[in-house]
Amino acid sequence: MIVLGLTGSIGTGKSTTAAMFRDFGVPVHDADATVHDLYRAEAVAPVAALFPEALENGIIDRKALSAVLARSPERFGELEAVIHPLVRARETAFLDAERRNGAPLVLLDIPLLYETGGEKRVDKVVVVTCDPQVQRERVLARPGMTEEKFQLILSRQMPDAEKRRRADFIIDTGRGLDAAREQVEEIIAKLTKRRD
Repeated sequence: MIVLGLTGSIGTGKSTTAAMFRDFGVPVHDADATVHDLYRAEAVAPVAALFPEALENGIIDRKALSAVLARSPERFGELEAVIHPLVRARETAFLDAERRNGAPLVLLDIPLLYETGGEKRVDKVVVVTCDPQVQRERVLARPGMTEEKFQLILSRQMPDAEKRRRADFIIDTGRGLDAAREQVEEIIAKLTKRRD
């Protein structure tokens, strides 16, 4: 089984690209979706112990948590120390299940892949990119997004140029959905053919 890592900076079209892999039948493990789920499950107690103001109706309220982290970005490390091992446990269970299912190729969608050393857990890395102006427009069009929030997120991510330099494959979503879909199909064909 080939384990493909997918990453990209905010607003580059990573989630859309992951959905394309899924549409082509590739099992996808989404680290962001896992975190959202954990905020309603096993992460509630340990995160609430660190950030009591983020606990609302028995779950972790992401907006409240984001507000705390925007005021105190130095506390990201505390949150990550709780969340990363839980995400990794879910990822391991996903990989074990897909290996048993005989999947030839799986995708790990990890926003902070390089920042957390995730490239060591995958066979190849796909980096999703687009023109910085396109990225900026996409992100600032999101509800509740501000320039300050955008800059905070970018400051925690490896620069796009460095991600591209380290990538095995690059998908440019700035050229439109059809072009991105073609690139996804080419990557799948290349990786699964190599296995045959």
